[in-house]
Amino acid sequence: MKLRLMLWLLGLLLKRALRRKPRFRELLTDMRGLDWGIGTEDLSIARHYRMTPRGIRTGAGLPVDLDLELRFEDEATALRVLKKPTQQAFLDGMMAGTVRLVGDSGDLQRLQRLLKHL
Repeated sequence: MKLRLMLWLLGLLLKRALRRKPRFRELLTDMRGLDWGIGTEDLSIARHYRMTPRGIRTGAGLPVDLDLELRFEDEATALRVLKKPTQQAFLDGMMAGTVRLVGDSGDLQRLQRLLKHL
């Protein structure tokens, strides 16, 4: 339940940043948008975010056309990594096999640059 709430709140924070933070809007405009999602490996908890300079849409589940997916072994692992989302935390999780990145690692770096401005 905590992870569902965290992912839902992340959507609100992204929408708020788009409205209030000029640097966030500028970076998103330069990227021309990013479609990404977060979920557990079994997809029991999953949420996707479709971000464009015109707006951010969010929804349940992970559609197949996303640019980037972050999949976590279980809810506890996701909570631990997402509470302190450093590059080292993601790398450690990938090395341990508890975090899986589906997509381009360049998209992950672009996403991390955006999330700094929340």
